[in-house]
Parts: sequence; C-alpha cells; structure tokens
Amino acid sequence: MEAVIFDLDGVLIDSEQVWDEVRQDFAARHGGVWTPTATRDMQGMSTPEWGAYLVSAVGVALTPEEASAGVIAEMEKAYAAHLPVIPGAVEAVREVASRFPVAIASSAPAVLIKVFLDVTGLPVPVAVSSEECAAGKPAPDVYLLAASRLGFAATSCYAVEDSTNGLKAALAAGMTVLAVPNPHFPPAADVLAQVRVLSSITDLPGALT
Repeated sequence: MEAVIFDLDGVLIDSEQVWDEVRQDFAARHGGVWTPTATRDMQGMSTPEWGAYLVSAVGVALTPEEASAGVIAEMEKAYAAHLPVIPGAVEAVREVASRFPVAIASSAPAVLIKVFLDVTGLPVPVAVSSEECAAGKPAPDVYLLAASRLGFAATSCYAVEDSTNGLKAALAAGMTVLAVPNPHFPPAADVLAQVRVLSSITDLPGALT
C-alpha cells in the first residue's frame, strides 16, 4: 500500500450533524419539508447533487444553485464560530503523513475543505472535492481523482471513511477501506462487513501496515 486518502466530514471533523442542522433550518426557511430519508440520502452527494435534491425532494423554493450557495454560506459561518475537529484526528493525520503520501477526497465543497486545512495546518498536498467530479459518493469518482493526483493506482491506496455512501465509493474505487463509523449516522451493517472497522481515528496509524 502506497498512500492514504481521507474523507473529511465524519472522519476528521464532527460535522455531519452541523450539515444536517444547517440544511434542515435552511429548508424550513425556504418552503421545504424535511423527509425521513433526506439526511442519509444527501450524505456523500456532491454540491450540485444535494442542491438539486433540496429543491426536488425537500421542496426548497429556490434554484439548486441558490440552495447550495445559501447552505454553504451558513456552513462557513458555523465553522468560523467553531470548527468541530474530532479529537486526535489532526495528530493521526500528521503521523500517517510522516509515513505515506496523503490526500483528502470529500463531498464537502472546496471552500470548506480549505477552511479545515487552513485552521489545522495539516500537510495534505492533494484535496479533492466531489464538486470537481461527474458524480458524488457512492460513485468512486472523487477517490479515483484523488489517487490519480497523488500519482498512485487506486488499488494501492487506503481509504478512511465513516458513512455508507463513502464506504461504497471507496470500495467501488478498489481501495483497501478502513471505517471509523459515525456514531450519529451509523453505516449499513452489510457495507461494514466488507471493510476493516476501527473504533477511533486514533487507531488508524497502528492499523496501517
């Protein structure tokens, strides 16, 4: 194995609930009605995909572009007030980066990935948003692009994920997948059965061979 590619939301920052709260509040203010499946449906979607979902499935009375821009602006405000970095995540990435080339492959928009990297100062030379890809997770596109930019075959990379759609994306890319399950939105058991499960991000450095 030659490189390690990290998801961001739910793996390095405890942000899935923040996204959920911001989207629900935004939807309620713009005529939408939250559905029981909306939260999980949007996990892993690219920005254009979840913007369109808010309009078509939730009923937000805006264009998809207006919906996504509004939510991202609210997320920037939330991160400016408090960036919810998962305890031990920064140290884990630094240790892994001392041994392997590393990258981020995230469904988060590029502006929010940059906020995370600016605040933490982590040595991550490649950071890819699914905004750059034809499809978000569970499609493998963002992982394949990250591996390509690192200069490695996807099959020689580890992927670190937390959600059902993220795990499916990394598996579809042919990577060796390690899961740090999100306690707020646990991944599907049948998908977890296909990967190695860690109890915490702090276990990652020791799990890499």
